Amino acid sequence: MLITTCDVIPGKQVEALGLVRGNVVTSKHVGRDLMAGIKNLVGGEIKSYTDMMNDGRNIAEQRMIAEAQAMGANAIICARYASASVMEGTQEMLAYGTAVRYV
Repeated sequence: MLITTCDVIPGKQVEALGLVRGNVVTSKHVGRDLMAGIKNLVGGEIKSYTDMMNDGRNIAEQRMIAEAQAMGANAIICARYASASVMEGTQEMLAYGTAVRYV
């Protein structure tokens, strides 16, 4: 599956199949949240939250790909990611784009 942020695939004719998206809401363990709070006081990267964001992005992307494949797509153009905090210690990750078939 080709995934690109571009709105075209150079040299290819595409047939737009529709919007595809995948999302997930994730949270971290309370113990790790306490450690993140301490790290916030002293500064530096909060690795558990970085990991949470990366995991969420991967899950959302895989769900978006599965939706595109179900539509018969072989590519997703205009791919984007968005995130938001749902409540303290949680985040929603959204992946979306346009499913296309190219030749």
